[in-house]
Amino acid sequence: MKQQSPVSRQRPAAADAASPALRQAVLDGLFASPKHLPSAYLYDARGSALFERICELPEYYPTRTELAILRAHADEMAGCIGDGAVLVEPGCGAGLKTCLLLSRMHAPRAYVPIEISATALQASVQAVAGRCPKLAIRPLQADFTRAFALPEGLAGARRVVFFFPGSTIGNFDPQQAQALLARWRLLGGPEAGLLIGVDLRKDPAVLQAAYDDAQGVTAAFNLNLLLRVNREFGADFDPASFAHVARYDEARGRVEMHLQSRKAQTVRVDGQALRFADGETIHTENSYKYTPDGFAAMARQAGWQEAARWSDDAARFGVQFLRAG
Repeated sequence: MKQQSPVSRQRPAAADAASPALRQAVLDGLFASPKHLPSAYLYDARGSALFERICELPEYYPTRTELAILRAHADEMAGCIGDGAVLVEPGCGAGLKTCLLLSRMHAPRAYVPIEISATALQASVQAVAGRCPKLAIRPLQADFTRAFALPEGLAGARRVVFFFPGSTIGNFDPQQAQALLARWRLLGGPEAGLLIGVDLRKDPAVLQAAYDDAQGVTAAFNLNLLLRVNREFGADFDPASFAHVARYDEARGRVEMHLQSRKAQTVRVDGQALRFADGETIHTENSYKYTPDGFAAMARQAGWQEAARWSDDAARFGVQFLRAG
């Protein structure tokens, strides 16, 4: 939630200074028709702090639901992964889910966290090392949405298993998601595995509340984008002139987040005039939802075969283990 640089709604990486590529994507998106911003831009320091608050809201079920699934079934998941595996985590986070899984794995050979932000990567390494002091950690600074190579000495491991929790896959459109999974299938080799969290389709009212909470934290998170554009591009957005809008597109199976102009107005961005019609929006994020069978079918197109699946009692969130097929 268009061609964006997707980022997890579950595991943000704070970055106060945007990369040149991200800065260009911001300008290109704002002056496109329709207007959009890369979802990666949501996560400056303030945005990341706001997102941590979102994860604690009563309406926002994914974080605590997936964690409960992991706690209930980690032994089964470790059994699927097998002995002596290398665990690779694209878009690493604070380490709670990771260490829960690692603590149940059988003699893991190494853990490879991957993050584009050096600061976020270091923080993740420290978090996991603090909880798993005997584990070999081989951090990799890279953009996991693009091709990357595993650290030297690990490519010949008996089994490489990717860990992708948080329904991060939902921030990619289905074609992007399939391409990403296909690259990992090739990188992991013939014995590769993938343990992945997937947010499931459900009552639209539940989704609406999760992305437009009563306390307005998600609105502040979305509107913070405008403050960041002001800071980094000398813009003069007035956040009070925009409204947070979250809506579920049932046909596409995705929640969309937008910033909607409350009036006709002109904003200066990077020395250029940016005009908005009354009601016009900036599309800021997508979050795709799947059925378990639908996701498994997409994964098969990327070279994976479903080996196991788990869910909560209300079937709000699912975790699947896939093996190279």
